[in-house]
Amino acid sequence: MEKVKNNDKVKVHYTGKFKDGEVFDSSREGDPLEFQMGQGQLIAGFEQAVLGMQPGESKTAEIPADEAYGKYQDDMVWEVSKSTLPENFEPEVGKQLEGVQKDGSRFRMVIRQISEDKVMLDANHPLAGKDLVFDIELVEIVGQN
Repeated sequence: MEKVKNNDKVKVHYTGKFKDGEVFDSSREGDPLEFQMGQGQLIAGFEQAVLGMQPGESKTAEIPADEAYGKYQDDMVWEVSKSTLPENFEPEVGKQLEGVQKDGSRFRMVIRQISEDKVMLDANHPLAGKDLVFDIELVEIVGQN
């Protein structure tokens, strides 16, 4: 039976959980996730878990933060004056803003705290610093290279 290898296009169903069992994402209620192996479309640990699987096979993969969304970085949290926020923007904890780097690439920030004249922005991925557990089922290998 065929096994997943690098550059294959695959379809998987997955359920992503934290180590305590709390589910943060799942494809089970919809279509399976389709992606091409080795293209960096997904976190490294997830692709590594799918590598070598056969259609119909299921597994549970524990993925440490380093192979998922990386460590939480304190230097990606900034306190800025409310006056630097876009005009007519009403800050709320949990609300997202988009930033633009010098090279033109965009990144997302979340408001973590608000004081009288300052706002704390966090540009870490929401899952940064977290070890993750994925239940993965290989639905099919769509195309092999």
